Amino acid sequence: MNLNYGQKSINKVILYTFISISILLINLTLTSIGNSFPIYAQQGYDNPREATGRIVCANCHLAQKPVEIEVPKSILPNTVFEAVVEIPYNLHDTQILANGSKGALNVGAIIILPEGFKLAPSNLVSDKIKEKNKNIYIQPYSTSKSNILVVGPVAGDKNRSISFPILSPDPTKDKNVHFFKYPIYVGGNRGRGQIYPNGDKSNNNAIISLTDGKISRIDQLEKGGYIVRIEKKDGEIISENIPTELDLKVSEGELITTNQFLTKDPNIGGFGQSETEIVLQSPTRIKGMIIFFFIVTMSQIFFVLKKKQWEKVQAAEMNF
Repeated sequence: MNLNYGQKSINKVILYTFISISILLINLTLTSIGNSFPIYAQQGYDNPREATGRIVCANCHLAQKPVEIEVPKSILPNTVFEAVVEIPYNLHDTQILANGSKGALNVGAIIILPEGFKLAPSNLVSDKIKEKNKNIYIQPYSTSKSNILVVGPVAGDKNRSISFPILSPDPTKDKNVHFFKYPIYVGGNRGRGQIYPNGDKSNNNAIISLTDGKISRIDQLEKGGYIVRIEKKDGEIISENIPTELDLKVSEGELITTNQFLTKDPNIGGFGQSETEIVLQSPTRIKGMIIFFFIVTMSQIFFVLKKKQWEKVQAAEMNF
């Protein structure tokens, strides 16, 4: 009896330990996902588009890169359509990660829609669009700005083209929306930024010299990286630590100036923004246009037939 009781106690301890470890792993996973979520601009900006038209992502992603957007020229009210954002880059490029190692680039995108436009509900999205967005999560910028959508960071090699399913508004139900031509703004980045939201520099920056002088010695460290020793004009030695992930751009004996790059720029990513237009078209106008074209076409046919009839009458009179 005592042996059985002891065995049951051991089994309970193992079970409780397994449950505790599982809960801990789940919490760590959720925390990691939350901390890595991309909407860093929310921390400091209520609206991601400044009065000058600049999207605030450019404040952290300093290099300029291209981005493209493709939408229909016009759309009917209460209709789901695709806004496709293209973020091109070389798939062979690698970036410096936060831990100092090299890894593949990630991408992210933001699309600023007109008021009333929003992310289409899942039940209205086609299976084709769902398949395109299988591994990405699109969400509104904030609860008060459902017309601004963000996504990322996601793996760049599989998501250089991101499809946003959009639901157009209905002016008959929303008096703040009208049948009109509207602008759409888009931003897309690839790779990590050079500045964190709190203003600190990331490790995705080149090291610059803080003084004028001559490079007296470069020591290579056993664990990787370098120590660059700069001799100033007064003989003082300034040491610059170079992380292992950065490549030197200078050599011993070289004269350098303040703010000169000591390493090559590791940033291969960047941010770009673009814009396009879309027309919220009235069904009544389309019906009226079709009727107008039909009337014009029938009138032209009638005039041609009438002309030929008149020509026959004139020919008959001349023969008589």
